[in-house]
Amino acid sequence: MVPSPTTDPLTLGQKLVTILEGGRRVSTYKLAVLIALLDTAVELVPDDPQAAVAVDLDRLTDQVVELYWRQMRPLDGTLLKQSDSGRGVIFDAVAHLRQSAISSDRLPPLAMVMTSSPDLYRRTHQLVKTTLVRYPLKLLQNASGSGSDRFLYDDSWLGTGSLRTICDHGNQVVLFPGVCFTLARLAPLLRPVFQLEWVNDVRRMNKPFLKEGPDLAEHLFGVDRVALTLPAAALSDAFGSACFYCASTTAGGAHVDHVLPWSKVAIDGLANLVLACPDCNSNKSDRLPSPTHVQRALARGRPMLDEISASINWPCQFDRVVATAHGLYSTQPEATPVWLGRNQISSFSRTDIVWS
Repeated sequence: MVPSPTTDPLTLGQKLVTILEGGRRVSTYKLAVLIALLDTAVELVPDDPQAAVAVDLDRLTDQVVELYWRQMRPLDGTLLKQSDSGRGVIFDAVAHLRQSAISSDRLPPLAMVMTSSPDLYRRTHQLVKTTLVRYPLKLLQNASGSGSDRFLYDDSWLGTGSLRTICDHGNQVVLFPGVCFTLARLAPLLRPVFQLEWVNDVRRMNKPFLKEGPDLAEHLFGVDRVALTLPAAALSDAFGSACFYCASTTAGGAHVDHVLPWSKVAIDGLANLVLACPDCNSNKSDRLPSPTHVQRALARGRPMLDEISASINWPCQFDRVVATAHGLYSTQPEATPVWLGRNQISSFSRTDIVWS
């Protein structure tokens, strides 16, 4: 199969928007796959921008499960519907995983559940993967109604629930040449768009409960600040309570900040978490930080971060932070504004990045 030209960001962006405009969605599956593809592309950015890139289906499935995992929290006592019917294999599987693996109202990171309930997670993962292959991954590029306009990956073999067929195709979909790099470039722009569409769909699917609703975007995609109290205490014990960015004393008022912004990559691993004073945390907000801040966060050392993570049963995700940072910064245009410090913005230069 010969892909249509997709290395131009504008062209690919328009095609992705066409997917959103291709009729009323009956579930949020396609949006979950689109966001998961964006996040995965950022983590897999190749050195050659024109390279084809294989996306492991297990990895993509983990991304999709993680997206729904955070959304299984009831809102005012109600579990929100994610389809017109209120049912769905993926939603039901993730909801069952949550009910079976969690004994309190506090929702831990999915990585903790993978470790504490491996058999249960494995069954959930397999069910979600086969559903993704059978439906949304197969149907994602059908917006035009044409079977020839395939611009992300070859989907000719998809549409099956057979694990043997999936295995025969390497347990992967292969992004066409140039697509991975271009998706990574578009990710900071398109992720908020897809999230907004997701919020609108969930609001529509849950009328009249959400007609006047609360902050639905925060519920679906925001940070669970309660859950971050555990890493906050561990970071303070290990590194002190001073602000990571300005070194001021926080005196017990430290915020947990995601160095790589949550709104861009949603990584809760300890390698991406630091303590910040309220002023720096607020001023940084969802801005892309200077690469020096990421390097300093990683310079705390994998052994130390792994040890702290193990002591509180919290994921470290050191490699994921490294891969995602590489993807984010290697696809940024020159002179992109980056956050240096409180009220300090600088222009990004690729020479800033030196990964050890």
